[in-house]
Amino acid sequence: MDRSKVLVEKKLLWSVRLIDMVIPAVVAWAAITSWLPEHFTTFDSQYLLAMAASALLVGNVFGALDLYTISSLSNVPGQTGRIVLGWTGVVAALLLAAFAAKVSNNFPRGWAILWYFWSLGAFIVVRFVVFGLLSRWIETGRLTRNVAIVGAGPHGRRLIEHLRQQAATEWRIVGIWDERASRPLDPIEGIPVRGTIDDLIDYARHYPLDQIVVALPWAAELRVMKVLKTLWELPIDIRLAPDMIGFRLAHCSYSVLGSVPVLNVFDRPLSAEKLLLKRVEDIVLGLLMLAAFSPVMLATAIAIKLDSKGPILFRQTRYGFNNQKISVWKFRSMYVDACGDGTMRQAVQNDPRVTRVGRFIRRTSIDELPQIFNVLSGVMSVVGPRPHPIGTRAENVLFEEAVAEYAGRHRVKPGLTGWAQVNGWRGETDTIEKIKRRVDHDLYYIENWSLLLDIKIVLMTVLTVLRGKNAY
Repeated sequence: MDRSKVLVEKKLLWSVRLIDMVIPAVVAWAAITSWLPEHFTTFDSQYLLAMAASALLVGNVFGALDLYTISSLSNVPGQTGRIVLGWTGVVAALLLAAFAAKVSNNFPRGWAILWYFWSLGAFIVVRFVVFGLLSRWIETGRLTRNVAIVGAGPHGRRLIEHLRQQAATEWRIVGIWDERASRPLDPIEGIPVRGTIDDLIDYARHYPLDQIVVALPWAAELRVMKVLKTLWELPIDIRLAPDMIGFRLAHCSYSVLGSVPVLNVFDRPLSAEKLLLKRVEDIVLGLLMLAAFSPVMLATAIAIKLDSKGPILFRQTRYGFNNQKISVWKFRSMYVDACGDGTMRQAVQNDPRVTRVGRFIRRTSIDELPQIFNVLSGVMSVVGPRPHPIGTRAENVLFEEAVAEYAGRHRVKPGLTGWAQVNGWRGETDTIEKIKRRVDHDLYYIENWSLLLDIKIVLMTVLTVLRGKNAY
């Protein structure tokens, strides 16, 4: 990309970040003058500290949420959810800090509410302004990247088709060149074939060009190297497009093994740092849940014992992390002679195997509370794909046979609750379509894990349990 365009892009992104950091401070001052005019002259130092802390947190949290990229700023609706999540997290962190420091009473609720909503509105307004600015700059070519394609054969056509599917506006294909174009060729997808490699070199010296992409078959090594050697003299970014299989793996990035570039097809779902963070999250939430639900668990144990004969707890073998078998604990909700060996069919609505107490604890998910001990022992997480009983079927087909990607759920620890459950895919999975939707949501969670997403799922779980939908 042209250096001037790179500079414009960097200036824009840093300007948006700085504006975001200034917004909480400016809005805090505006809220004080509106809600607490007596503070306008004295301006308590605690407010200054809150303003400074919010500015630093916003810059870092919004950056971690990938809000400072051209593609992100070009999609205002796509940013809004992350802005709400990030700003809510910042305010929550500041409130917790104020509570821990025993100064929360110094910040009136009215002021805090004004600060939260006014700042949120300002963040979104800035996005609309930046979106308008970006649209204008792209139309005038100030940010648009001019791209040249080398290769009028099948590889070039495939590349152009792939790029057209992206519907991106930050780049423009100005033409196609081919070293074998000794005669005029028809346009490809409406893009003109402008001549040979020598013609491309002449074009690049007279017109603005940001990048050249060579789309030739890698098997033609001598041909590819000859073209690259010829283009090397140009002060322009030159890229080699992937061969046919590369288009199927276009979402993958590259890394270096020794001095050899390799394609990153699949990454470990969670890095060592994220695994540690998630384990700390599990221990903290697990201990809090154990302390909060101990009375409920004790009352449930007594009710189960009085309601029907048999053990209080029910142990079932399920698949856990890395497809290893784990023992999952639940409160017994069925009559003892109906529990079987752990491979029985799923419970259905008005299932005669379920006891009176069982109906209530299943509807409220109380039967899952003993899995807190699974979480504390490290074989489960608070949030993750729900573990299914071994041998469970949908339409008489095993889950792992019904969905090819099913085993991908086991790349992380199973959870007490998950993204699929809070999105309506809780309860019986009696059809292949239902298990497919569950797997889709589970894989989305694994690929997009973050601490904020886990917190969001925990909060959504509370609402899901209160509704009691699809639980019987």
